[in-house]
Amino acid sequence: MISAAPHILLVNPWIHDYAAYDFWARPLGLLYIGAVLRDHGYRVSYIDCLNRFHSKLPFTDPGKRSGRGPYPKTRLPKPEVLLDVPRHYSRYGIRPEWLREDLLGLDGPDLILVTSLMAYWYPGVMETLSVLGEVFPGTRVLLGGVYARLWTEHARTKTTQGTERTERTQGTEGTERTQETEMTGESGNLIEVTTDRDEADVLARVSEMTGFSGVSRFDPANLDSLPYPALDLQDVIPFAPILTSKGCPFSCAYCASGFLEPRFRRREPLSVVDEIRYWHGKHRVIDFVFYDDALLMNSETHALPLFEAILKADLRLRFHTPNAVHIRGIDKQAADLMHRIGFHTLRLGLETAVFEDREKLDRKVEAAEFSWAAACLKEAGFTREQVGAYLLFGLPDQDLDAFADSVEVVKKSGITPIPAYYSPIPHTSLWEKAVSASRYRLARDPIYTNNAVMPCLPGFSWEMVSWIKRLTSI
Repeated sequence: MISAAPHILLVNPWIHDYAAYDFWARPLGLLYIGAVLRDHGYRVSYIDCLNRFHSKLPFTDPGKRSGRGPYPKTRLPKPEVLLDVPRHYSRYGIRPEWLREDLLGLDGPDLILVTSLMAYWYPGVMETLSVLGEVFPGTRVLLGGVYARLWTEHARTKTTQGTERTERTQGTEGTERTQETEMTGESGNLIEVTTDRDEADVLARVSEMTGFSGVSRFDPANLDSLPYPALDLQDVIPFAPILTSKGCPFSCAYCASGFLEPRFRRREPLSVVDEIRYWHGKHRVIDFVFYDDALLMNSETHALPLFEAILKADLRLRFHTPNAVHIRGIDKQAADLMHRIGFHTLRLGLETAVFEDREKLDRKVEAAEFSWAAACLKEAGFTREQVGAYLLFGLPDQDLDAFADSVEVVKKSGITPIPAYYSPIPHTSLWEKAVSASRYRLARDPIYTNNAVMPCLPGFSWEMVSWIKRLTSI
């Protein structure tokens, strides 16, 4: 067993895409893992390839746009398989030479953990892995995250060049972990693609890979026992992502939340308030972003007590919900509390206003419930600019007239319609229909699932983009 504390390097990789913008995006899962590792005696470093506040960039006010902002970008050649799309393609994030300098300034890590988010961003992950291999050849790498879980075999193929070893080991609560495979990547690093989703499983994996064992300090079944995410590893904390729950009780046809996090678990409201107090008091954070998939679900036992506790704390803060909230959870009391405690950006998960046939997508809301929620929000004092309703666009076989009707319904309610471009996701009930409808061979490569290319429409056109912009403008 290793006696000295191993050095673990956490890496948030580049994005390769047609467009990307920091809408309060942080690798929260990776930062939770960093906090757990640090709490168990590991030395932890963090490199963010998307760092908008890098020392070599011009100064950016962290409070501007409530913590949001554009990533630096560098034009790249388009992927050969998407040459038909008349859009520019770029690397979003810091320059490669800055990454190399930052890596060379670190002590050599014993293990590198790399996360992944949108599956179609994997080219940025692969470029990041290549640079890591150049700077730290031979260092073992653990690749996890959304891409690794949704497209495990694809990730294995892209990172492998040599022999493969698959293991079956015991995870938390006696469950068996499978599909963890070690590979020797092009850079010469030994890369393991993992489907672990639990902090305790990752901790066990890291212990196994480093030979270092720390005393467990949290209960995997109790979210409140986790340490706060290691946001302090960032150069700047322009906002704090807050997770009051994991998982989602719904099974929407277009969403993989149930696959990625099968159990729906919640924290205690007062524990969440303590975390908000911590980031505000110690790091002067003003903007807080809820990452929950179902914040307002059963609001009387969760969200409302949370909002009332925040109100009682008398904090001057701004809250944002880019992931959208459950419309059924909005009534006069909820709307009033959200307005009073400082909800500044509120997004509603409407998806479509064609209520007669929406059970094919989800069962989240009915017409009367949406109208009531909109009326409650307006009465509470929310403006059209603060509240937006997401409407899915680009679904397989979608009726464009029905989409236009949905936009009008939202506008008449006094809320801003916001198009949410559909990205086909494996392990969802809509996946097979998307595969059949797409002009690409979706199942072959996740790069085809990029919502920027509208893969389930007959073709991409700027005329369609312009039509959507005109339609949804207010």
